[in-house]
Amino acid sequence: MPPSAPDVPRSIVLDGQTVAYQLRRSARRTIGLAIDHRGLRVGAPTRARLGDIESLIRQHGQWVLDKLAAWRERPAPKSLEITDGTVIPLLGAPLTIALAPLGRARWQFGPQTLYLQPTASASAAQLLEHALRDKARAVFTERLAAHAPRLGVAFPPLRLSSAKTRWGSCSHRGGISLNWRLIFMPLAVVDYVVCHELAHLKEMNHSPRFWSVVEQLCPDWRNLRLELRRQARHIPHL
Repeated sequence: MPPSAPDVPRSIVLDGQTVAYQLRRSARRTIGLAIDHRGLRVGAPTRARLGDIESLIRQHGQWVLDKLAAWRERPAPKSLEITDGTVIPLLGAPLTIALAPLGRARWQFGPQTLYLQPTASASAAQLLEHALRDKARAVFTERLAAHAPRLGVAFPPLRLSSAKTRWGSCSHRGGISLNWRLIFMPLAVVDYVVCHELAHLKEMNHSPRFWSVVEQLCPDWRNLRLELRRQARHIPHL
């Protein structure tokens, strides 16, 4: 995603309730509202007047209050319990966790199996995340190397992200960040995110020209964007 100004914390009164929100200004053309576990987030064009922004929030005041209440009532996601035989998705396919002695190795990938050797200083959950991050870096590197030449750009610096809801970003300096949790998703979905971020090396926005670049790299991007959202609801919580 293209870079934007840092979030600014603000608040507004809706139906007698003070509601905190984060305001992010960027090159977008419209004002947008989003609510998740972090609360109300507002995206606005760089030149949008604060009065216009808050007028839109008030127009959708009841929706905002209802959604915030729904998030407060939602039970916190349970962390995945890692035991011998636990099954998780890896690139969309089932991967079985096996707890076993491995000599000096801490983890080892086998066919449809990931072997972990927990210790007093490294739990199975910690080793699992380390192993998946290692796999993610290898897969993302390979996919960037495959798609960057198609766009005629150099291989970009890669950073793994741990963002809760953001799957990728592209900096003005040309570096790309990809969320390591994409490793749970099918390779076609990973490719969509990779192509999306590479397209920002040509167009640092979400204009029609940007989406034409994405389509050049990933013709089925619309369906894959929907699949990304669907998959995101089901990935393990570590």
